Amino acid sequence: MKLDFCDVIVTDDIENANCITHSGTFHADEVFATAFLSLLFERINVCRVNEVPKSKVGSSAVVIYDVGLGELDHHQVGGNGERENGVMYAACGLVWEKYGRNILSKIGVEDKDIEYVHSQIDKNLIQFIDANDNGITPNISTDYNYVTLASIIASFNPIWNENINPNDRFYDAVKFAKVIVENFVLKEIAKSQAKEIVEEAIKNSENKIMVLDRYMPWKDFILNSNNLKAKEILYVVFPSNRGGYNVYTVPKEHGSFENRKSLPKEWSGLRDEELQNKTGVKTARFCHIACFICTAETKEDALELANLAVKY
Repeated sequence: MKLDFCDVIVTDDIENANCITHSGTFHADEVFATAFLSLLFERINVCRVNEVPKSKVGSSAVVIYDVGLGELDHHQVGGNGERENGVMYAACGLVWEKYGRNILSKIGVEDKDIEYVHSQIDKNLIQFIDANDNGITPNISTDYNYVTLASIIASFNPIWNENINPNDRFYDAVKFAKVIVENFVLKEIAKSQAKEIVEEAIKNSENKIMVLDRYMPWKDFILNSNNLKAKEILYVVFPSNRGGYNVYTVPKEHGSFENRKSLPKEWSGLRDEELQNKTGVKTARFCHIACFICTAETKEDALELANLAVKY
């Protein structure tokens, strides 16, 4: 699946512009907002201005964002709203909140999945962009440059001794952002399509082990499931993209490196014959030193490893 982005023309012709944002140095905020808007419209003529002409204010034919102190700007005193978790909206988030559901509907997301996909894209991509543009960044102290999505977009701005039209670099930045947007959107759509399959696997789980016939995103669904059986699952068995089968531990919570139950520490770092001798499982191949994953050549042996781990 590919997303159908429209062409983006960066123009100085304000009269024919249907999108208006600010001029000068550009940021991830309005660049990504432009990329998202290019999924909604058949064409985008974006004009970057210092001040929005009064003739354009209130026009239903023009989207004005990150400039002008309007509906899709956040430079007003006190900002322009914040999420329940306290992350304030910037232009990208405001554009996504207003148009995101329509964008998802247009690209073919089923109605039942739109709210989930909309919120996941906001959480996993847009909130960082908004937070950064509002001056909120993680406090990470290093002696090297901490490279972020925002700093990568900023690097598209013309350098001081470069003789180039800034609009050309804005276009390049939007083109790059489209690649990121496509990757994130398609990933979240695919994730939503896995939800029902994982819920069925949760229902069919036995002995605190869930089995999937192929790899798909599963952690969020186990941790958020309303099925009481989900709270008891310790291990997930699924085919590995390297061949064979994985036995994977379930984390205690989102983003945690702690497991509900780690694999036995006696298996830590063992491979092939050593692991086979320790477990008695014929095709056991590997257990990670951190005891969050082990592998076997066959599904049956992976299940045997998982059942052994449950008993420890």
